[in-house]
Amino acid sequence: MEIGALFGLIIYLYSFVILARVLMSWVQVDPNSPLARALIDFTEPVLAPIRNLLPPTAGLDFSPIIAIVLLQVIGKMIEMFFA
Repeated sequence: MEIGALFGLIIYLYSFVILARVLMSWVQVDPNSPLARALIDFTEPVLAPIRNLLPPTAGLDFSPIIAIVLLQVIGKMIEMFFA
């Protein structure tokens, strides 16, 4: 497997982890459960800086959308660079 494809796969999978966290926030999940804690701990290093840059928007958190878009752009750039 090429390096670019590997990085693309990792970014693709991480995007799904962010999506799982978003879905978890829509459903009443105990934030102290091991799975929820793992999702929060794994995604917070990416989402927190984006969240800090965004202005407050009526209680909505747009950081996952921005993170997924940025990850996809970075993934495509890496794939093109290593292709």
